[in-house]
Amino acid sequence: MADYSPFVEEIEKALRLVAATVRRRGRVLLKDYDLTSPQFDALITLYNEGELTIGELSAKLYLAYSTTTDLVDRLERAGYVSRQRDLVDRRVVRVQLRDKGAQVIEAVLSARRAYLDSILKHVSIEQRRAILQALDLLLTNMGNS
Repeated sequence: MADYSPFVEEIEKALRLVAATVRRRGRVLLKDYDLTSPQFDALITLYNEGELTIGELSAKLYLAYSTTTDLVDRLERAGYVSRQRDLVDRRVVRVQLRDKGAQVIEAVLSARRAYLDSILKHVSIEQRRAILQALDLLLTNMGNS
C-alpha cells in the first residue's frame, strides 16, 4: 500500500463521495429533459466556451470524434444546439448552443444550487468560506482555476 501524506486518502474519498452525490442528483434532473450526462457535459462546455468545432468539443469532452458527432446529432434534433458553417472556411462546422440549451443548463444549475443551499443551511458563513477556500486551493494546485 502506498504511503501518502496526512489526510490524502480521506480527502480523496470525501471528494469522490461529494462528486458521486452531485452526479446522482444531476441524473435525476437530466431525466426531466431527456438528457444523458455526456450530453449535459457537452451543453455545459458550449455554455462556458462558446461555439466550438466538433473536434474542439471532442477534445474538451475526452470523447472520440464519432461519439461527439452522434451526441451533437441528438442535441441538435432536440433543439439544444445548432450547427453553423464557418464564414471563413466553409469546410468547418461550428456547434452553437441555442436558447433552449441555455435554458436547460440554467434550470439544472439552479436546481443543483438549491440542493446545495439546502445542504448548507446549517453551515456558518465562516465554514462556507473555509470550504470555498479549500476548494479554490485544490483547483489552483490542480491548474484548473
